[in-house]
Amino acid sequence: MTPKDRVARAVAHQETDICPYDLGFGPELRQRLVEFAGDDHFDRGLESHMVSVGPAYPETNQRLDASHYTDAYGVIWQESFPGEIGMVRDPILKEPSLEGYQFPSTRPTGLFEGMSDAIAQHPDTYLTWDIGFSLYERAWSLRGIEEFLLDMIEHPRFADELLDRICEVNLDLIAQACQFPIDCVRFGDDWGAQQGLIMGPDLWRRFIKPRFARMVQKAKSSGKSTFLHSDGDIQQIIPDLIDIGLDILNPVQPDVMDIYALKREYGSDIAFHGGVSVQHLLPESTPHALRAEIRRLLRDIGSGGGFIIAPTHSLARDIPLGNLIVLVEEIAHQQGGE
Repeated sequence: MTPKDRVARAVAHQETDICPYDLGFGPELRQRLVEFAGDDHFDRGLESHMVSVGPAYPETNQRLDASHYTDAYGVIWQESFPGEIGMVRDPILKEPSLEGYQFPSTRPTGLFEGMSDAIAQHPDTYLTWDIGFSLYERAWSLRGIEEFLLDMIEHPRFADELLDRICEVNLDLIAQACQFPIDCVRFGDDWGAQQGLIMGPDLWRRFIKPRFARMVQKAKSSGKSTFLHSDGDIQQIIPDLIDIGLDILNPVQPDVMDIYALKREYGSDIAFHGGVSVQHLLPESTPHALRAEIRRLLRDIGSGGGFIIAPTHSLARDIPLGNLIVLVEEIAHQQGGE
């Protein structure tokens, strides 16, 4: 069974020979494991079952200097260290109005150049095309977080107009990406806090749900599955996401949601991706406790399909080497590795 087959079966809530996984080590963490193993190819046979192909547009457009870049919406971002998303230096929309603002082109020259070659390099991998900052995050990056949250209450017509225009950009990008033989469209939009939704469920249903539903259905109408990354506690709206037709939810952050309870309640309706906490489990637990939890996830959440095991976010520098080794060992052992 290929990685592509495993993920497709898991998304369809069917049993697989092993639980599909999505690891992804950054350069620094991977080098630590290379030095420990004494092998530049220690992860041979452990390639992630899912890989992103295609452009990062409109997230990134042009690098300005060593610590600043601009996205296609004209927002300038400042990084604290190379490779992070960074912080918005100064929101563009100072007032609740789009007057004078120009939205980015959805068809810049050469946007998807090289995508076919990237796809050809991964014939047996489940391929995703990603669109981050897909609604709420795009709106607040243009307007400011506090300002946009207030706009939902004080200036709802402006909030509607802004979200509609962002959605229109996304729909055209999705239509273009879905012309390629990808498997999945992957959305990123953080809605959750440590306790509940940032804007609450009512405002989410009023402003976010109808636009997100349009994007999900645009991808699904082309035969692609759909994936959402949203950090935080969003369990109040999981039934809404199922109603919309979302296929895969990430990261199902176990620090704020009970992934085992969610599997029991919703496991036949939506697939989960994640489950291995980078907030507490990986950086703070003992290797013994980590090993036990990974085995429990594989056994209980992976049973019956509907699960791709993965860290809940990028693997950071605070994870002890011993815990990285446990993570690799447990993934390798389920497929007979050493």
